[in-house]
This record gives sequence, C-alpha cells and structure tokens, in this order.
Amino acid sequence: MSARAVRSRRAVLGMMAVALTTGAAPASALAARPGTRPGTRTRASARTRSLLLAADQASERVLVLDPDDESWAAHGTRAAQRAAARAALWSWSPADDGSLNALNPQRSWRNVSEAKHRVVDGRQWLLTCASAGLVAVVSYPHGKVAWATVCGGNAHSLELLPGGNVAVAASTGGFVRIYAASQGSARYAQYNLPGAHGVQWDDANDTLWALGEAQLVGLKLDGGDGEPEVSTGVTVNLPDTGGHDLAAVARDRNRLWVSTTHHVRQYSISEDAFVGYPGQAGIDRAGVKSVGDDPATGRVLTVTPQSGNPCQWCTSTIDFHSPDGHQDTAGASLYKARWLQPYDSDEE
Repeated sequence: MSARAVRSRRAVLGMMAVALTTGAAPASALAARPGTRPGTRTRASARTRSLLLAADQASERVLVLDPDDESWAAHGTRAAQRAAARAALWSWSPADDGSLNALNPQRSWRNVSEAKHRVVDGRQWLLTCASAGLVAVVSYPHGKVAWATVCGGNAHSLELLPGGNVAVAASTGGFVRIYAASQGSARYAQYNLPGAHGVQWDDANDTLWALGEAQLVGLKLDGGDGEPEVSTGVTVNLPDTGGHDLAAVARDRNRLWVSTTHHVRQYSISEDAFVGYPGQAGIDRAGVKSVGDDPATGRVLTVTPQSGNPCQWCTSTIDFHSPDGHQDTAGASLYKARWLQPYDSDEE
C-alpha cells in the first residue's frame, strides 16, 4: 500500500473528530436522524445486491431505494402514492439534525443535485450537494455530518479525495474547488472550468477528472492536504457540448461515463478517446442527467427529465438497460440516481 493511500485512510477516518472553521459546519457527535425511517439500516438481505441512491427535489432529500420494490409503482390511486412515498429504505436531509443550522439549510439546501456513495477503509460515506450551495459529507447509514460548507455557484457534484479533501463542481460558477476538508476547513483551491458539472477521482492515474460545458479535464492535485493546489494534466474536447454527468464505469475503471446535451458516451482513459460500449444503442440518448452501471450485475441506469413532472429538469422514473426496464415512484422529482454498491459493514 502506498504512503498516500495510508494517509488517505487515516485522514478520512479522522474527519469526524475535526472541529471545522468559519464557513463550514462542525462535525457532530450526535447521529443525525436519517429521514423517513430514522436510524434504519438497509435490510441484511439487500446487502447482497445493489440498491439505488437518488437525489429527490420533490422532498429535498437523498433517498435509498430498492430497485425491486414493487410498491414504487404508481397506479393512480392515493393509496398507491402514499405507499410509494414510504418506499425509501433510508433518507437524509439537513433538516434531520440541527448541526448544520449555521449554514442556513432553509436557503442553502434547495434543489438537491447529487448523491454518491463511497467506502474508505470499511467506513461508508454519502456525498451530497444542492444547487443552492450546501455541500456535505455524511456517514452512511448513521447520518452523521462529517463536514459541510456552502459554496454557491450552483453546486452540481462532489467527490471525496485521497487525504480526505473534497472536490466540488459548480456549473454557473464555472469552477472546481478542492476544499481542505481533511483539516476541518472551508479553505479551497480553485480551478476555473466553464459549466463545471461533474467530478470523479481516478485512483489508478492519481487524477481528478472534471467535466465542463465543452471539455473533460484531468486535474493534478498538489500542495498537501492542508494547502491544496490544482493544475491541468489532460484536456479533452467533448464531441458535443453540454457536459453533464461524469462517473467511473464500475466494471471497467479504465473508462468514464460522460453524458452531454445529446449523448451518453464512454471515454477510454488509456486510449484517450471516446469509444463504443455494450448496449450503446439503447443507452445513448439526449438529456441524460445521470448514468451508471451496477458493479454487481452490470445493469445500467439512466435518469432523464420527464414531461409533466412539476420539476422541469426531473423525473419520477428511473430507466434500466441490459436488461431493459423502468421503475416509477409517485410524487418524486428525481434529478439523479446512482447504484449504491453492495457493502456489508461491521459498524453498528
């Protein structure tokens, strides 16, 4: 194991103990009550397969959902809608706990825009942000806030970095920021990237990939965890504009999912080229807000805005590919959904 890997594990494990400075919310020693089913763990039987993590702008919550739960299905009755609203196995919102009051979540937590799951040294983390600016790292499934700040600029995605720092992409702000979260700080280094929408850490190449309006860039991080610095490593022009979602291909870490205004593509890091992929004919479409493959089965999901949803950039439907299918949840306005990888932790 590299010295950097050891340092990253120690830093992330220590995040909860660090008192944060002005501009960031302090870590809380008390568990946040995680939403619709406070304190509820994922069912043991569900840990052998992937669940779904969704950013729902109707409830302004992050939801964990069972893709095989038929109670999602909306049949037009109020009873079915109430059942679908209770379908979440777990959920989280800043309103669950007062530790973030200093960051004014009534204003800063609007239009939840990202939800990611990461595992570091046996501990699970939920990464989430909202367009109004609140950015948070939360322990899963406990719901404890480890680090949070408000960044503005239409926060669109974030990533947990080696050393415990946090990268944030903001679209209208046109920047990627590297926050010194490992130090319990809101200090940051900034890289300007017009239309920044996505960030994804690539451990094999020691690179932070970031997706903007017209470019995919590979960023290099220097300067140490307390005083981060960021510089350009690789620049790739997109075949078309409107870069939106960026994610690692779970079953081929040499590739990245890249969605734009009109397409869903895969970028091969080793070939420095956009390449074809299995099932492309059914997956490649316009307007996709999030895309990813299940690390357990290889099944792909996409989220695309749905006509008639109260939120014009959202949907109540998650589409699946290879095999094809879809799942509806009544009353939801899902902006993104991602696979939550199977993981059985010994933590209680």
